[in-house]
Amino acid sequence: MAKRYGLVTSQWQYQVRFDVRDTAVAESLRRKFRDPALRPLFDILTAHGAAPKCQFDAFAEYVAAAEENGVKSYPLYRWTKATIEDPTKKEKYLKSFTLYVDDQEVYEREIADALEADLQSVARSGIINQISKFDSNPANNPQPPERSRE
Repeated sequence: MAKRYGLVTSQWQYQVRFDVRDTAVAESLRRKFRDPALRPLFDILTAHGAAPKCQFDAFAEYVAAAEENGVKSYPLYRWTKATIEDPTKKEKYLKSFTLYVDDQEVYEREIADALEADLQSVARSGIINQISKFDSNPANNPQPPERSRE
């Protein structure tokens, strides 16, 4: 069961992402394989009601949906497709994960802070290379180049 938080609604929502050290760890996470070496990570995620989503897979799903439904309704189609077709970027995004909490892509800061803090022990073990926390304020998030939005 997920931890319960005394939520205070703020203007912005948050999201926690992390990058793993190698492709074997990434593949275990993508396949939801409960490798014993990843137990500390899965225990933390379970405690928070969190699930990892590989960023490459999310990008590929976006591209597939755009191609199925018509790319005009998907403003980041060209940028996303170019990203997943670039071998260097593919390698990077296969090791990058976004955390959904209770099936939500963004959540209150208190939840993100607690999740980020608990993940520090896994980062110290070397499984996770980097933990990042983002907010939903567009001013704090880089936007793709205009030409990629066509």
